[in-house]
Amino acid sequence: MPRIEWSGKRERQYEHIKAGLRQRGESEDAAEEIAARTVNKERARSGESKSASRLSVTDISSGRRGGLRSHRGSGGRTRDQLYEEARRRGIRGRSKMSKAQLERAVGR
Repeated sequence: MPRIEWSGKRERQYEHIKAGLRQRGESEDAAEEIAARTVNKERARSGESKSASRLSVTDISSGRRGGLRSHRGSGGRTRDQLYEEARRRGIRGRSKMSKAQLERAVGR
C-alpha cells in the first residue's frame, strides 16, 4: 500500500506496477511487495529518500533493466544471483566457480 511520503507520481507508479504484476498472475501480497520495493528503489535513485543502499544507487534502474536478470535472455542472472542460488542448494565448491560453471551447477 502506498506510503504517505510518496508523491502522487510514486503512488501512480506503484499502482501501475502492481496492476501489471496482478495481470501476470502474481498474488496480491507478492504484487504489493514487488511494487513497493520497486518504487522505493526508484525514490532512492532519485534522492527522494533519506537513506539508500549502495546497490539501489549504483545498479541500473528497474525500468531499464526490464528482464535482463529475470532468469532468461542472453545475460540471464548475475554471477552473484547464481552463487546465492547455489548456496541455498548447498552446492559444494561454488566459491571457486565461474558464472558458466554456476549456471551448469544450478541447472539453468
